[in-house]
Amino acid sequence: MTTCAPRCIEGRLYCMGQPEHADLQALARKGVRRVINLRPHSELDWDEAACAATCGLEYVNIPVATPADLDRAHATALHEALQGDAPVLVHCGSANRVGALLALVATWEWGHPPEVALELGRSAGLAALEPAVRVRLGLPLD
Repeated sequence: MTTCAPRCIEGRLYCMGQPEHADLQALARKGVRRVINLRPHSELDWDEAACAATCGLEYVNIPVATPADLDRAHATALHEALQGDAPVLVHCGSANRVGALLALVATWEWGHPPEVALELGRSAGLAALEPAVRVRLGLPLD
């Protein structure tokens, strides 16, 4: 498995950086049924969709290439991909984009206060993109 172990938040949501084949196999054994990849195709050096399929996992790609992609369209796409009761893996390269987009989903789609959404984003991996998320949530830049 990768050195970046998945974090489980909200009970059924696993967040991590780039998984390897062994990570997908292990998560499938834990009951994960869908992989949501936030990396654009230009960042991928393997056929993750095919790998996910061999593990019995549904694969969804929502490419977030730059902070400009932290918008309502991408947040809505992630919100829709998270629907259902089965556990889900959301990943990017380091989990930073996962945390960023998840914070936006938490406010824009789930109605959480921005401060609560920001904490959720941090728990999912939000780091360097926090200033961009703060701007979008109407929070001050510290």
